[in-house]
Amino acid sequence: MSVRRYQRWSTPQGVCADARPDAERPVPHNKLSELERAVIVDLCNQPHYRSRPPAYIVADHADQGRYVASESTFYRVLRDIDQNHHRGRHKAPEGKRPPTTHVADAPNRLWSWDVSWLPGPACGTWWYLYLIVDVFSRKIVGQEVYAAENGELASELIEKAHWREHLAAKDKPLILHSDNGSPMKAATFLQKLYDLGITPSRSRPRVSNDNAYSEALFRTLKYRPGFPSKGFVTLEQAREWMLSFVHWYNAEHRHSAFSYVTPNQRHSGEATQILANRRATYERARATHPERWPGAIRDFGLPAFVALNPETAANC
Repeated sequence: MSVRRYQRWSTPQGVCADARPDAERPVPHNKLSELERAVIVDLCNQPHYRSRPPAYIVADHADQGRYVASESTFYRVLRDIDQNHHRGRHKAPEGKRPPTTHVADAPNRLWSWDVSWLPGPACGTWWYLYLIVDVFSRKIVGQEVYAAENGELASELIEKAHWREHLAAKDKPLILHSDNGSPMKAATFLQKLYDLGITPSRSRPRVSNDNAYSEALFRTLKYRPGFPSKGFVTLEQAREWMLSFVHWYNAEHRHSAFSYVTPNQRHSGEATQILANRRATYERARATHPERWPGAIRDFGLPAFVALNPETAANC
């Protein structure tokens, strides 16, 4: 936004209001007359041209030595009289619907999950990693590596995670977000969610960014030093590696989005006291050497909520 626009918008009404939306605008000197617009409409509705696009009509008339108007003018005139519509057997193009927005203000309110393929012992063979992450704390609350990808295994995974987090007595609902893979839409999996009181949520078709937290976690996992990019020889090896990764990620990895506390600390609520102690350490250091601190100490606050696909002006 320019400075001048901000000044116009912030000026109190009645002092120097922006009158441009209500201003009288002069008629362009090169505007088509009503007779010229009627000629375009009659031309487009002739039997020879009524099934032709404006580009064809303009080109055909140019070959005959006549010029009426440009293609864009034809389209504009046809739109004004509601004669510019999609025709054909195929479906008319539609704008993308906005993504589903969820907000988590506490742990175990919003989970995100997905399935990623881990390389197997030979080219073209895979092990299937099922991974669930809590969006509020980024803690991995459930993971399994299986030799297949189906709804029954997904049901087993979500039930284990549900009981591991002691959610049976929780009164607030849990939302589980995923993409549109076959395990996510399987009838057995959806029935399990219904039995556990979990609300399913899915991304838009073919839009991976709608499940950004799971995709980012998969990238962290596969770029982790020690990841066997040439493949896991056995299923047990893949499971052991994932157990070590989950322990590192939840208990040792300091997440930059939460002022470098671990997901376990954010999930359990310990992060608030840890950051308060860290802030006190910085304040003591500044009091000892104030000449080395030209400004305030860094912000050690935590976000009160985390949004999945937050609403913006672009997708509202």
